[in-house]
Amino acid sequence: MAFEGLSDKLSRAFKRLKNKGKLTEADVKEAMREVRLALLEADVNYKVAKSFTNKVTERAVGQDVMESLTPAQMVIKIVNEELTALMGGENERLEFASKPPTVIMMCGLQGSGKTTHSAKLAKMLKEQQNRRPMLVACDIYRPAAIDQLKVVGEKAGVPVFEMGTENPVKIAREAIKHAKDYGNDVVILDTAGRLHIDEKLMNELKEIKAEVDPDEILLVIDAMTGQDAVNVAKSFNDLLEITGVILTKLDGDTRGGAALSVKEVTGKPIKFAGTGEKLEDLEIFHPDRMASRILGMGDVLTLIEDAQNKLDQKEAEKMAEKIMSNRFDFNDLLGQFDQIKKMGPLKGILSKLPGMGKQLDDVDINDRQIDWLQAIILSMTPEERSNPALINPSRKRRIAAGSGRTVEEVNRLLKQLEQMQKMIKQMNRGGKKGKRKKKMMLPGLGGMPFDGNGGSGMPF
Repeated sequence: MAFEGLSDKLSRAFKRLKNKGKLTEADVKEAMREVRLALLEADVNYKVAKSFTNKVTERAVGQDVMESLTPAQMVIKIVNEELTALMGGENERLEFASKPPTVIMMCGLQGSGKTTHSAKLAKMLKEQQNRRPMLVACDIYRPAAIDQLKVVGEKAGVPVFEMGTENPVKIAREAIKHAKDYGNDVVILDTAGRLHIDEKLMNELKEIKAEVDPDEILLVIDAMTGQDAVNVAKSFNDLLEITGVILTKLDGDTRGGAALSVKEVTGKPIKFAGTGEKLEDLEIFHPDRMASRILGMGDVLTLIEDAQNKLDQKEAEKMAEKIMSNRFDFNDLLGQFDQIKKMGPLKGILSKLPGMGKQLDDVDINDRQIDWLQAIILSMTPEERSNPALINPSRKRRIAAGSGRTVEEVNRLLKQLEQMQKMIKQMNRGGKKGKRKKKMMLPGLGGMPFDGNGGSGMPF
């Protein structure tokens, strides 16, 4: 989980502050020493870590903080604000050309995920902004690079322009002409990478830049390489003047050094973050939301956006109608499980809820549990799914055998559906208040057995 190690260490440092009713300057400085060590262990650039803690200390030892009723909370508020500023303040949007097409040049080292993230970006622009993007194969050196772009382009539902092993500068130029002729308003150039920064790579990128004058030059870097990622970003920026960064594998980066250092070192913002292997797993990078995650405050806004972008709205409306009329059975639960799977790993979904990050540390959440629950439901007859009251002991044994699960697990799922039905009835009795609750909840998540031992469910 992103920033897991850093979040734990910061939590411990702030816990000591919270245990003190009144803070002294020495208390703050001691806490900031711990914060600085935590940042350095997270592979944050040394100068960045030092500058950050100096700014926080300077603000935190002010009279307003020391004399406030809750000085520890004021210090955490300052850390939150400074973390947000460190990562760029506000999210930086893509610059679109006033006259199409907008040209986005993707660059980075080989293996950073440039080709995949070109397709992720194209898919996001197509589905969320109603753009008509086109991918361009400018990597003529890496074996099968063109074929890979065609595969991910097809999955994203985006056309791919290629001219085989022609000169990449010519390919880029012809691609823009093609885009104008066929009405593609965004052109994404997937350029070649190398295993290291070299003169040949940079010269080619400079030639492409000079030829097509891109509106955006986005550098794709691997978050898990920590300080190396920051060094790569600085080198590319010095030679190419990038406009922004796409940080990949942020979901697997438990330290977070790259995310916290890139803006400060290069002056260029992180615009997007890759958070998984699927083409849908690309997020707009929001510094304030990321700071909130680091401090264990969750990220509800991103969770809501994920739900809006990834869940079927028509299905959600049908489900709302069923809930309003107290009709919720195993067919509905099966559909809800499919919707949840679209939103990514369960631990990632739950970690975005305020206060949940720490609770998930020692919990083993196996995403296959949804598959097991679906197997149980699919082993029921259509009548049993619609009317669970029909499921007697002999039917339970048949369902368990058919799904490869135990009778105890079948009983547990039946009990959970019953609890959900009771909760829905209570909400419906609650009038307007109940209706507001229904709009806020994602049916199907409440009462699921998230712990590895199949114990009680965690609230969502």
